[in-house]
Amino acid sequence: MGSAVRYWAERIVLIFMATAGILVLVVDLFGWLDELAPGVTLQKMTLLILSTVTLFLLLELDRLRMLDNVDTQLSKLDIDKEAGRLRREHYAGVVRVHPRFPEDVFTEFVRDGASREVTVLQTWIPDLQRLRPELRDAIADRRTEVRILLLHPASPVAQLRGDALRTVRDPAQDEDVKANVERCLSHLEALYHDIPVHRSLLQVRVYNSLPSIAVYKAGEHYLVSSFLHGQLAVDSTQIELDGCDSVMGREVQQELDTLWMVGRDVDLSDWRASISTINL
Repeated sequence: MGSAVRYWAERIVLIFMATAGILVLVVDLFGWLDELAPGVTLQKMTLLILSTVTLFLLLELDRLRMLDNVDTQLSKLDIDKEAGRLRREHYAGVVRVHPRFPEDVFTEFVRDGASREVTVLQTWIPDLQRLRPELRDAIADRRTEVRILLLHPASPVAQLRGDALRTVRDPAQDEDVKANVERCLSHLEALYHDIPVHRSLLQVRVYNSLPSIAVYKAGEHYLVSSFLHGQLAVDSTQIELDGCDSVMGREVQQELDTLWMVGRDVDLSDWRASISTINL
């Protein structure tokens, strides 16, 4: 009701102002102003119009005051958050797709101060030697929890994965899955001894199961790829996801949690002795 009254009041004032202006022009054109009130009519009409304008501005004062709050209101609008919500709803959390594992992108995620957790799910990690310095700094400097899931080197799946890699590759380029897993465990043991404090933040488990995906996770960021025949997972297409609450993010996180649950802890003070005690 109040807005309707304001609407009509504004229209009446505007109509009055327009009519008064036209009337003054007509009266002045015929020289009637001087006859009606010589010398003072024009000043009175000017005062009348200015008073009308002032009244109009007073009616609009509340709306004009709202302009002062525009910057404040815009500052409350989190554009990045809204974009993330739309991405999770319409693209299942997918940010972009990389042709192969983007090591620089992942290391940047690891360096991010908000990334308090790093998780890697692989059969083995081909680029672990290059990632070691970043993982060490994350644990030692930022107290980031690092969880590594590797295939048990004696698992029957290791043979299956080796056969899959040999399907379309030159036999001279064969990858020994068992040897590569053991090499990773050796690098992780070296990383463990290279951390003076907070060693408990480095956790490694081996699993005896068929992994569906390879995952590199840092905070809310995921890089996900598949185990294709004749190709390492790091050389396959990588899907970059944002948000554990996105459609794909929830599925990937569930897979990580499942493999972590079925995995068995490796004592990195002596990984060989530890592995030998794990029953498949």
